[in-house]
Amino acid sequence: MGLLRHWLVLLAICWVSKAKPITYRMNEEQPPNTLVGRLAEDHGYPNTKHFYKLEVGAPYLRVDGTTGEIYTTETSIDRESLPDCQKVPQGDPCFLEFEVSMTDPAKIPRLLEGRIEILDINDNTPNFPSPVITLHIPENTPIGNLFPIRPATDRDIGANGVARYELLTGPEYQSLFSLQVADEPEEKQPQLIVLGNLDREMKDNYDLTIRVHDGGIPPRSSSAILRITISDTNDNAPKFEKSAYEAELPENSPVGHSVLQVKANDSDQGVNAEIEYLFHQPPDAVKRLFHLDRNTGLISVQGSVDREEIGHFRFTVIAKDKGNNPKSAKTQVAINVKDVNDNAPTIEIRGIGLVTHHGGTANITEDVPVETAVALVQVSDKDEGENAAVICVVAGDVPFQLKPASESNKKYFLQTTSPLDYETSKEYTIMVVAVDSGNPPLSSTNSLKVQVVDVNDNAPIFAQSVLEVQFPENNEPGDILLDVDATDADSGSNAQLVYSIVLDPSTENDFEIDPNSGTIKVKTILDREQRERYEFQVLAADKGSPSLKGTATVIVRVLDKNDNDPKFMLSGYNFSVMENMPPLSPVGMVTVIDDDAGENAHVRLFVEPDNGDFVIQNGSGTILSSISFDREQQSTYTFRLKAVDGGVPPRSAYVGVTINVLDVNDNAPYVTQPSNSSYRHISTQNKIGTPVERVKAEDIDSGLNSELTYSITGGNPYELFHISTSSGDITLEKEILRKHLGLHRLVVRVNDKGKPSRHATALVHVFVNETLANISVVEALVGHSLDTPLDRDIAGDPDYERSKQRSNILFGVIAGIIVVILVIVIVVLVMRYCKQKDAKSGYQAGKKETKDLYAPKQNNKIHKNRNKKNKSPKPPKPADEDEEAGLQKALKFNLMNDTVGDSPRIHLPLNYPPGSPDLGRHYRSNSPLPSIQLQPQSPTASKKHQVVQDLPAANTFVGTGDNNSTGSDQYSDYSYKTNPQKYCNKQVGDLFLNTTGADRNILWTNVW
Repeated sequence: MGLLRHWLVLLAICWVSKAKPITYRMNEEQPPNTLVGRLAEDHGYPNTKHFYKLEVGAPYLRVDGTTGEIYTTETSIDRESLPDCQKVPQGDPCFLEFEVSMTDPAKIPRLLEGRIEILDINDNTPNFPSPVITLHIPENTPIGNLFPIRPATDRDIGANGVARYELLTGPEYQSLFSLQVADEPEEKQPQLIVLGNLDREMKDNYDLTIRVHDGGIPPRSSSAILRITISDTNDNAPKFEKSAYEAELPENSPVGHSVLQVKANDSDQGVNAEIEYLFHQPPDAVKRLFHLDRNTGLISVQGSVDREEIGHFRFTVIAKDKGNNPKSAKTQVAINVKDVNDNAPTIEIRGIGLVTHHGGTANITEDVPVETAVALVQVSDKDEGENAAVICVVAGDVPFQLKPASESNKKYFLQTTSPLDYETSKEYTIMVVAVDSGNPPLSSTNSLKVQVVDVNDNAPIFAQSVLEVQFPENNEPGDILLDVDATDADSGSNAQLVYSIVLDPSTENDFEIDPNSGTIKVKTILDREQRERYEFQVLAADKGSPSLKGTATVIVRVLDKNDNDPKFMLSGYNFSVMENMPPLSPVGMVTVIDDDAGENAHVRLFVEPDNGDFVIQNGSGTILSSISFDREQQSTYTFRLKAVDGGVPPRSAYVGVTINVLDVNDNAPYVTQPSNSSYRHISTQNKIGTPVERVKAEDIDSGLNSELTYSITGGNPYELFHISTSSGDITLEKEILRKHLGLHRLVVRVNDKGKPSRHATALVHVFVNETLANISVVEALVGHSLDTPLDRDIAGDPDYERSKQRSNILFGVIAGIIVVILVIVIVVLVMRYCKQKDAKSGYQAGKKETKDLYAPKQNNKIHKNRNKKNKSPKPPKPADEDEEAGLQKALKFNLMNDTVGDSPRIHLPLNYPPGSPDLGRHYRSNSPLPSIQLQPQSPTASKKHQVVQDLPAANTFVGTGDNNSTGSDQYSDYSYKTNPQKYCNKQVGDLFLNTTGADRNILWTNVW
């Protein structure tokens, strides 16, 4: 057992790794006991009985020994007073470093490093260098000149530093002075602006108030008196040769060593050109270590410069002339201190974790594992670069070595390299040597005494580390579970053992053990359904000092008895399935459990009553349908499931199941009103908005699948009618004109809102005329409308546009004739005028006249050409030649979707020669409408006759008429006509009605 524990500890030591430093952020001046961070949690270590100790960070921080949480102490953290922050250039972050050792239960320490960025708060007020600031301004200074004012300083940084300046003047001085602030790299420079004329003889000084504000919340401010003295004129200010100076200075340079020289020039003469150099608000270290020659500007060393104390200096130098009104200029100076190897390494040895040191001595027991840390060794060198690179080793032949404890290689664990034995060596003196890499190298040493303490180093061991036993449930209290036994290799009191059960709230009331014999008994009645497995530890402790302990794990498995019924997870099940699912599709799944185990928990499921509609899979609890659902026939199914376990005797349970069939869009809408063969008559006097017809349709589906929308998809080229998409109401949309008179066939499409959508098509016939007297004529028009393809519009009077074209042509011809007549009249009048003039001037009696030059020579040719042009066109081809071609070009059309369940479609040829002997017989035998007399002797009889009939499903498209339909007695010159925009260059059979005589004949003719 001791060897096993030893190797487990070695594995734990190997797991130790160097944790990366963590950084927290915290405002300065926090009250005591403020939580800084949870170090162990933030490093990702589990909170399992670790011990934490603050190694570095006092007196500002403390650590909770059990949780690893870091808190502030009574010592306030002031960013401006921290030594580490005072060395940081202004504006750079300031950090407070800390170290915490974490020791696990195996007494293996781990070093956790971190740092806290101390954030600045507005706890300092900006102040001017003096309560009275004197500024000399020469009289007659030009308006707009700027004069710098010594700025204020604030120990805070960033937004908490100096933010703005304010000049407070009385009403009498507002016209003379103002203030502006220049943002320079290092500070905000206030500048006084002269706004008016200054006359020293009238007033030689002014006292104003200047106020400075920082940017903190809440802001802080202070004031100073700005005393302006009017002096004689000093025209030019000094000017430095460089805006900034830089130099490098070796540390330990002797006093008087020259660092650099600043140089400024002044264009004035005499006293006004004499310049003196001054430090501008220098830090204390600059005033202590450097000297500035007021006349030459030479900066030299006047103190001991140590890079380890301050490595960088930055300050401002002012050049000021000696005029009555002195002018000045500023420049920035930066001095970097170069390192010299003047510091030997330092070695600090201190305790780590649970190992404490007293007077340079550490005590450790002989049973500590290999690589146990007994001390933390920290080496440091105040130099930098190669001068600060330190090598650290353990001198002599001792069982100890150094192992890096951090990534910086400046902290080491002093740990054992082999097991310690008190009987062999009771004490060790360890010498640690550190050498830097400077030239020449410097070294130092430090030592630690380690004393080995004797211990009871053999723990009790059980014969088996894990003991498993099976025990039936429903036992009697006090029944014996098993006997345990352990041995100890020590002797005397170190080998006397006491047995106990490790306290565990989950098992402490269920089992007990005899402390002397190791017999374990059951205290309560065990129930496998409540708990089927118990696990606890038995502990054997010797009576040594300190006592060693050994443990074994006892696992109790409770055997099952069939004392529980099967149980469904729900008291009832409701499933929803889509209709039209194929047989043996899963419709739902039930879950049944049995708190027993083995065969007692093996459950079989049955459907009751078993009518064959459903089956259930025993393995998965999946319910399968033996039928295909049709919601329109049955929307709900109800049955019971029975669950039976495999125990002896078996136990059972029941549950109710309800199957709800959800709708699928498997039915198209069907139109109930109006029938396709009915029509409505509207008068030309009807106004816009007059109801015309209502299309009604139904859909036997449910939900969105039964919600319908209506639209007009054809027969409305003039947009004379409008249909409501929701109600199907058709209303008059425009005022009725002459071209609108006649029959209108509206193609209405009814869509449901299913996905994919299904639809039906209905024909709505509207007869527009003043009156309706001859119903048979309108019914004949409606009948032939049913035979006309739906892609051809039937809407109003087709001859209206043609008559307008004819009228335009006629007017054009008449106008042309009038123009020709006028030209002829003008020509005749001119000719007569010319003849009369010739007769008066040159006529001689008896002289033979010459040939008439004005006689038209080509009258015969013109006449012949006109005769040719007026020649009648060639007669058209006989109708017999086009008969066969017309029949072959017949079209087929269907008004309904080509879906399953639609009624058979009837397709008739589109083109028939009117002279065909079978055409009239076809109308008499197949059409329920009145027969139509065709006249082959008509000039149009030789052309093609197009007819189409498309009858959709019952109750959707074809109807036998409407008892409510009305007719008309007056109708003339009506014809079917295609929409010119859609069907140009196609033949369309036009029907003309002649109602002037007693016989009303229907004539077919061609329209191109």
